[in-house]
Amino acid sequence: MSEKKAATIAVRAGINSDQHHGAVIPAIHLSSTYGLKGFNEKGAFDYSRTGNPTRATFAQAIADLEQGAVGVVTSTGMAAVHLLCQLLDTTDTIVIPHDCYGGSFRLFTHLAKRGLFKLVVVDQNDPQALTQALATQPKIVLIESPSNPLLRLVDIANVTAQAHAVGALVAVDNTFLSPVLQQPLRLGADIVFHSTTKYINGHSDMVGGVLVTKTQALGEQLAWWANCIGITGSAFDSYLALRGLKTLPLRMQQHQVNANAVAEFLANHPAVEQVYFPGLSDHPQHQLAKQQQYDFGAMMSFKLKGGEAAVKVLFEKLQLFTLAQSLGGVESLISHPATMTHAGMEVEAQLVAGITASLVRLSVGIEDVNDLIADLSQALAASQAI
Repeated sequence: MSEKKAATIAVRAGINSDQHHGAVIPAIHLSSTYGLKGFNEKGAFDYSRTGNPTRATFAQAIADLEQGAVGVVTSTGMAAVHLLCQLLDTTDTIVIPHDCYGGSFRLFTHLAKRGLFKLVVVDQNDPQALTQALATQPKIVLIESPSNPLLRLVDIANVTAQAHAVGALVAVDNTFLSPVLQQPLRLGADIVFHSTTKYINGHSDMVGGVLVTKTQALGEQLAWWANCIGITGSAFDSYLALRGLKTLPLRMQQHQVNANAVAEFLANHPAVEQVYFPGLSDHPQHQLAKQQQYDFGAMMSFKLKGGEAAVKVLFEKLQLFTLAQSLGGVESLISHPATMTHAGMEVEAQLVAGITASLVRLSVGIEDVNDLIADLSQALAASQAI
């Protein structure tokens, strides 16, 4: 049989795997421990922090979707980022983007202050700055493309080639797009990671993370550390993520249709100063997005005229966009990065990353797009009437 497509991998994960009762859908194995056949005779599983059948099924499904060797499932997205740090010693350097997710930025900067590793923060789209950063011979280069919240892209293949030339591993945060819309391992990366809370689960009813490695050896190293520090994901959360995964390709299609329409609406609205969405033909990285992504995703941000006062009115008037943290669910969400997702960054770092009080981020859901646009239209009008 030829290589399976993403939709087939997502739907068929764990199907017909039950050897006891013939259940079509894989069971949730909630047991914390597993009996041994005899003295020193361990089976495939012995303790659920170390290994769990439900988690293993989900991990394999994500690894298959990302076309990697090993999937390591963690309790949260930030646990996945923290797990990455276990590859670093005190003399090692990690290079991160200046505009990465606020939680990641907070973790890396605070761990570096404790001397656990060395940190270089750089605009990876600045060739000279990137060259200087790579001259430190880092152990890991972290890429976030598209970035949160300004949707900046990094040429993953190009940066990865440069990083490999100095002996660095490359890890890519693929949360904004999911394996359906981008596969960093195929672009040369060594590790790809996600907050599975977002598009992979897609229903905003669990939290989790996952890393997928290109090689078996690197995956086994990360799996050892995940067990050692106790951050592996639970069976029930793995089940919820696996269930969500089965509709991921279908959901992403509708997310994309809605996002394209919302972005075009915002780009032509007089209350909007600027829209950040690579799917717009005039976006400076539109061609790069077409080159390394399968589509443009459903995340976007925009700057609203009228500053913070206008933003407050917008949030008050919206009815179908819920003001909340997170993203990637079937429901549409809106957030204020400066005070929410990136509040962990100091104001100076926010400004360097381009995050201002007038910046708003949207996670466009799968509701009827005409209803979403109508909701935005009335709220935007109100925001400019103050």
